[in-house]
Amino acid sequence: MPADPTPASEQHPLLDVLTARGARADRLTHVRTFPAREGVTADWPTWADPGVVDGYRALGVARPWAHQVEAADAAWAGRHVALATSTGSGKSLAFWLPALTAVRGPAPATVLYLSPTKALAADQLVGLERLVRAMPDGAPRPRVATCDGDTPTDERRWVTEHADVVLTNPDFLHFSMLPGHRRWARLLRGLRYVVVDEGHAYRGVFGAHVSLVLRRLARLAAHYRPSDRLAPAGTTASAGPVFVVASATTAEPAVSTARLAGVPLDDVVAVTADSSPAGRRTFALWQPPEVAGFERSRASGEAPTHEDDPWALPDPLDPTHTEQEADAVLTPRGAAAHPRRSATAETADLLADLTASGARTLAFTRSRRGAESVAQQARDHLRPVATDLGARVASYRGGYLPEERRALEEALRTGELRGLATTNALELGVDISGLDAVLVAGWPGTRVSLWQQAGRAGRAGAEGLVAFVAREDPLDTYLVTHPEAVFDAALEATVFDPSNPHVLAPQLCAAAQEVPLRAEDLSAFGDPDAVREVLDVLVARGALRRRPSGWYWTHAQPASGMADLRGSGGRPVRVVEATTGRLLGTVDAGSADGQVHDGAVYVHQGATFVVDHLDLEDHVALVVRKDVEHGTWSREVMEIAIDDEGHRPVEGRDWGPVRWGLGPVEVTSQVVSFQRRRLPDMQVLGTEPLDLPSRTLATTAVWWSVPEFVLRAAGVSPDEAPGALHAAEHASIGLLPLLATCDRWDLGGVSTELHPDTGEATVFVYDAYPGGAGFAERGYALGARWLAATRDAIVACSCADGCPACVQSPKCGSDNAPLDKAAAVRLLDAVLSHAPEAATA
Repeated sequence: MPADPTPASEQHPLLDVLTARGARADRLTHVRTFPAREGVTADWPTWADPGVVDGYRALGVARPWAHQVEAADAAWAGRHVALATSTGSGKSLAFWLPALTAVRGPAPATVLYLSPTKALAADQLVGLERLVRAMPDGAPRPRVATCDGDTPTDERRWVTEHADVVLTNPDFLHFSMLPGHRRWARLLRGLRYVVVDEGHAYRGVFGAHVSLVLRRLARLAAHYRPSDRLAPAGTTASAGPVFVVASATTAEPAVSTARLAGVPLDDVVAVTADSSPAGRRTFALWQPPEVAGFERSRASGEAPTHEDDPWALPDPLDPTHTEQEADAVLTPRGAAAHPRRSATAETADLLADLTASGARTLAFTRSRRGAESVAQQARDHLRPVATDLGARVASYRGGYLPEERRALEEALRTGELRGLATTNALELGVDISGLDAVLVAGWPGTRVSLWQQAGRAGRAGAEGLVAFVAREDPLDTYLVTHPEAVFDAALEATVFDPSNPHVLAPQLCAAAQEVPLRAEDLSAFGDPDAVREVLDVLVARGALRRRPSGWYWTHAQPASGMADLRGSGGRPVRVVEATTGRLLGTVDAGSADGQVHDGAVYVHQGATFVVDHLDLEDHVALVVRKDVEHGTWSREVMEIAIDDEGHRPVEGRDWGPVRWGLGPVEVTSQVVSFQRRRLPDMQVLGTEPLDLPSRTLATTAVWWSVPEFVLRAAGVSPDEAPGALHAAEHASIGLLPLLATCDRWDLGGVSTELHPDTGEATVFVYDAYPGGAGFAERGYALGARWLAATRDAIVACSCADGCPACVQSPKCGSDNAPLDKAAAVRLLDAVLSHAPEAATA
């Protein structure tokens, strides 16, 4: 992605707003300009339906971009397509042109569109209906509709009986459409195209589940397809559906598409050359200032050394974790290094200044709490400037009701809102154009996500400004001081593993309930021998029954309920106002213990509520509206055990006395208490115990164990060992995203001076998803590089005793205690001294 370093004085005029006309210029660590790009058009394909083409022309599309035609031609010819171009490059036309042409053709054809969120499907429906209305009179207009869990029964019936194009999401496909496939027989019989939008979002366990759901879909389409069905005249299309996977620019898009759709790689055409126009984009790296005279306090007393509860981690699309990213606990201090201002507070200031200057701005945050906090602080800054300005800033996040989200999207489009603080819920392709600036508060996890978010600035060929605001985190600190790692490094590939037994087993049960599984079906779900092994286990456990003709589901309950597509831990918890019965929103089940426990403060559009009672059986949290001047932070305890009889064998290797391991583990965690902290100074007002159940996560971990004599030889005393191991654990979790397609919220960790399963001091890092997501395996494969980068990041930090930029974690369940930065460096040096030379090359 080429870019030219350019003096700030020659950059976007809004840089003056960011720097307060130079007063904050020292916070800029790097500014880079991406030059404008001219668009390249092509002729409309000769096979395209004239009515569809006329509709596009009526909407102002005189000629398509060249990449749109390349992708559309491949799809029309029956090739599966991986379309990976930048945000705002017009990917929709590339798949709607062949899809609607097929729908209006002589043979009955239907189309299924899948997006990771309901919001994106609703947004696509608006554009599609506008196109259909613009088509000239004549041939019947395509009948398009969304159908998801919010669709009323009567509307669903119309969709099943009449719709040519159905827009939905993987969750509805898995839980409703495929189990009820007989009602959808008309759609499945004529299924010509399956469009999978925002394909880069399908990673980890979520991506593995969706991959298998798509294979179930293709299997049912083949089940209903007439045996004499012929490919449309003039095409080389197969009788099965053509998959078009539209994605942000990623590495190896064809490989990801083939794995996601379960089709041969040779049958996939990758379209990656973006021919759409782009305006000049100025990209600033920003590091908040040090806060003089204060240091972050450490909790006293017992402190288990572990990372935050994995069940409080976000799903791949919508963060819900209770991230401690508001201004941290600050106490007067002496001569140690100063902490930096939080990215949340800094982003709120920048959003307020940009809004006051008239710029339309989107601020991406790392959590729901962060989105609410940024919006509220920005409004507080703006009200003294002009009474109406505060009302033009809002927050947008998962958990809002659909009507609230649609209203916010429309207000941003029309300009009624100038500033919006959001989670990555708006990273995906909802059509929000005309924005002047984008703020990214904290590393979003991958370069793919960063560029997807940045692409919101200056769309449709306009000039845009992007600022990445670093959090106090090892990775963020490294990136704003090493711009080449942001701008010049290769993009990540989308990582997911459909063969994960924890994912494959429930999907096979769902497939068997739809249509009994035959031996010839197994190859569609992966290696037949591996699939058969999983089936044998399911039969032994009574989940399936084996008959000479195949495998059968014989239970009354639906098999689809066995699979948790997004790894959220179960049904979401509804947040309900106790006095009125009004539904405020939802919280993922896995996050509820930490977010909406009894006494928790819940923030919704700037209003504060206090949780009166969390009912885990009914999945509801009753809240009461109350103005409070404090926030709440939960604390949990955790244990980890190696599962020698788990879904995969334990692997191991030795670096002399240091032992590395990779394999299944069980992580047990429990939220045990919470603190009330006064805002904004974060003074602890009190701690209260909680009586909540423990949760167990079966996943995959990488670990390394160190015998006592290595610790002592490294100068790490018994008193220093817990802090050294804990600090190394935190820093290694922060640095693994440099090597794997994940961020620290996809990971968890535990460190202990003596683990019962290894008999030695051990650091564990695990995937925060059931069964694992491939991230721990990446760390195991690149152990020496990983630990060397971890060691270097700690040493490079200028603090004296450890800070959030090196060894403190924003999600530590034990308040970042104990931590020993110097001892961690000595420990890592000792471990790396035993690494084979080939491993460090």
